[in-house]
Amino acid sequence: MTLTLDSIAIPELHSQAPLSVRKARLSDIGAIHELIGYWAARGQMLVRSRALLAESIRDFHLVMAEEHEGQPGGLAGVCGLHLLAPDLAEIRGLAIHPSFQGKGLGKLLVDACEAEARTIDLPALFAWTYQQGFFEKCGFTRIEKTNLHPKVWSECQRCAFFENCNEIAMFKALG
Repeated sequence: MTLTLDSIAIPELHSQAPLSVRKARLSDIGAIHELIGYWAARGQMLVRSRALLAESIRDFHLVMAEEHEGQPGGLAGVCGLHLLAPDLAEIRGLAIHPSFQGKGLGKLLVDACEAEARTIDLPALFAWTYQQGFFEKCGFTRIEKTNLHPKVWSECQRCAFFENCNEIAMFKALG
């Protein structure tokens, strides 16, 4: 069975399935694309092309739901840590399967990205989001877009919504 929204379908997962966290693989691109596309179709995040996902596959952490009670397993959540400059990385592409909403997977993935950032001595993280409250619970604070690193803007210029961006900028110092 699948969950469908505006012709974007993702496999249904059992909400009690055992979970594991791991880095993404090239073979995960299809599932990541579907999950991000599901939420992008709802206006909750920006869509990412398969090509962009392939280029940045090493950025992503996944939570995988294992097979449970006869139902197949699959992608329960995804989140990326994208290095922009020696002093800043972006938390991006955070998407949680509808069956796993509200179970702490988003925080688990942001924490995994933050732990990776700390291992390379990265001093700060930021995120573009429509979910300010969630990122505040993860220790981020809202900042003015004009206070973002210039490298952020070079990436934003490629976005279809650059002229009419309504995402919120969130920042977290790791020092």
